Amino acid sequence: MKKQATLDSNGCRKFGMPDKLAYAAGDFGCNMSFALKGTVQTFWLVYMMMETGLLSALLLLVQIWDAVNDPLIGNLIDNDKRKYKMGKFKMYIFVGACGLLVAGAAVFLPFPNASVVVKAILFILGYIIWDACYTVANVPYGSMLSLITEDSGERAQLSTWRSIGSMFGNIIPMIILPMLIWQKVTYDGTGNYHTNPLTGEAYKIGDAVLDPLTGKQFETLLGERVFWAALIMGILGFIAFMFMIKSITIRVDENSVKTNEGGEKFNIIKSFGKFMKNRPAVGATIAAMGMFLGMQSATTANTIMFATYFNKASMSGVVQMIGFLPMVLFLPFIKKLVNKFGKKEAAVAGTAVSVIGGIIMLIFPTIENRDTALIVYLAGLVAFGIGMGVYTCVSWAMMADAIDYNEWKFNTREEGTVYSLHSFFRKLAQGVGPSIVLLIMGVLGYESELGTIGQSFETSHNMCWLVAGLYLFSAVVQFIGIAVVYNLDKKTLDKMNKELEERHSAETVTAE
Repeated sequence: MKKQATLDSNGCRKFGMPDKLAYAAGDFGCNMSFALKGTVQTFWLVYMMMETGLLSALLLLVQIWDAVNDPLIGNLIDNDKRKYKMGKFKMYIFVGACGLLVAGAAVFLPFPNASVVVKAILFILGYIIWDACYTVANVPYGSMLSLITEDSGERAQLSTWRSIGSMFGNIIPMIILPMLIWQKVTYDGTGNYHTNPLTGEAYKIGDAVLDPLTGKQFETLLGERVFWAALIMGILGFIAFMFMIKSITIRVDENSVKTNEGGEKFNIIKSFGKFMKNRPAVGATIAAMGMFLGMQSATTANTIMFATYFNKASMSGVVQMIGFLPMVLFLPFIKKLVNKFGKKEAAVAGTAVSVIGGIIMLIFPTIENRDTALIVYLAGLVAFGIGMGVYTCVSWAMMADAIDYNEWKFNTREEGTVYSLHSFFRKLAQGVGPSIVLLIMGVLGYESELGTIGQSFETSHNMCWLVAGLYLFSAVVQFIGIAVVYNLDKKTLDKMNKELEERHSAETVTAE
């Protein structure tokens, strides 16, 4: 006989492991698409050989639309009062997931010999289609955390499991993708290098082509494989989304969420003003922007650094994974840490450790021996990852608390709007950061037409300084956002939750 599920006072299945696994699967699905963002710049810079200034401008253009798009979708979801068989939030996620089946590959159409105008059109159209599908799935997914449970501890668990889903969703493309899309260069009778720099003898067909600066084999990007990899990742993401939709339980009536007082029409300026008064939301957003302006923006420079300075682009994902594995250490203990110290307090300690990791990274460009430099880089990355492990495990729960703070201070619940404005700034950082980094790469000497073969020693070394500086910048901004701006410490959060519980109880009595 099938075991009956235990129900709560509202007749819903009690919160438990199915919800946590399902919510983790949702972020896994999102990251099957989002994890490709860092590959976009590399693909268009190295394989499509688009000039850094033009790519920077186009990337900024599409990311600004990306940022504007989020509040619009959030408002659409907030004001949609129709009844869906699977529920409003799940329905939007389903539509977005269907689009992401193929949309992720749309921005990786491999036509390196096309004209500059055609390349620009392909980039813009592909990115817009991809972004639209991703937004439709991701905005309701992020907002749904506060509708699955109202319990603060359970929300922290969901945030932790979301981080698990995100981690595994990033690990797959982080480790496997570079191994698939980067290939060692062998001599085929063409190209600018015809003589082995170590022996002085002419290359024969099939010989490894060596970098004269490092004596190690060059690597080149296989653009066609990027397209097919993105398509496969879209299918994996769709499967994960379907598992989440089937398994997760929403315990708060979606259409009872009050998005605007007095039935007023959505006012983006007013909502923005309220958001800026929501100090926890602003603090959490500054921290997230710091993460993307620094760490995420470093992705392309990091790939170029591994390809030109270490000649290990295909193994860059393995190195990155080693740096971020420490995140796993905190997963079993995050609930105890939060209950004892508080979310803010734990996140502040984590971001402080990340700052130390960023400082260590500043050392590796000064070391001449590249193998030793790689070890020091890895040490800094591990310290950075330890700090990020704590922060990411509670970051989404902190945003859920920020949504409650909005109700506490302004007597309105605006899940979709608050989250989408948070996402607006995150995505703005995702666009501005990489765009600025691409311009800096051009200033530091990177020449797109050379790809990863032929960049000067000065250029490859400059990439090391750029990567180290970006990681340190990321950690410092995260620390400021959580330690200085975010004001929901453990004591204040307990007070807020108690007052909201009393307010909800009073409303229930009045309604009866």
